[in-house]
Amino acid sequence: MISLDVLAIGNLERGEDGSIITSNSTSVLIRADDRIIVVDTSTKEMKSAIKTSFKQLMVLPKDVDTVVLTHCHADHTGNIDMFPNAQILMHTGEEIEIPGVKLINHDIELSKGVKLVHTPGHTMGSMSVFIEADIKYVIAGDAIPLKDNFMKMKPPAVNCDSELALESIKAISNYADMVVPGHDFPFMTER
Repeated sequence: MISLDVLAIGNLERGEDGSIITSNSTSVLIRADDRIIVVDTSTKEMKSAIKTSFKQLMVLPKDVDTVVLTHCHADHTGNIDMFPNAQILMHTGEEIEIPGVKLINHDIELSKGVKLVHTPGHTMGSMSVFIEADIKYVIAGDAIPLKDNFMKMKPPAVNCDSELALESIKAISNYADMVVPGHDFPFMTER
C-alpha cells in the first residue's frame, strides 16, 4: 500500500512587476512497500515545518532512502542535507549539477505504483512523480506550480519552452485524479 503525506505546502508570491518575492516548494513524503521517498526538499525557511511533519508521522529523516528532485532550482533543493542516507535522483537536462545526485534520463518505476515521468517545460529536466494508489496522484513540481496553471492550461510563468510545458500539463491532466503542485495546495482534477 502506498501512502502520501504533504510535509510542507509551498507558496509563491510575486510582486506587481511579476518578480518573485517568496518561493518555497511543496515537499511530499511517499511510503511504498519497499521505499521511503521525499519529493522535493523545499527551502531552509521550510525546514522547521518539514521536521514537525516527520515527528507527527513518526518517520525519521534518516530512514528516507530516496529523494526525488523535480528539478534543480534552489526552492526545491534547500534541505537535501536532512536526508543523509538517501539516494538523490534528478532528471538529465538540468542546468545545475548537485553533488552526489544520480541523473536519470528516462521514465523509471521507483517502486510498484511510483513512477518518475519526464515533464519538461519549466526546465528541460523537469520531472513529476506519477503514483497509482487509492487514486492516481501526480506530484508535479513546477510542471504545475499553481492550481491556476492547471485550471487555465497555462504554462508556468518561468519556463524554458512554453509548448513543452503545456504538453506536460496535458499529460498530467490525462493521468491525475489529484495533483500536488509545486507551490500550492493539492487539488482534485475533474477527470
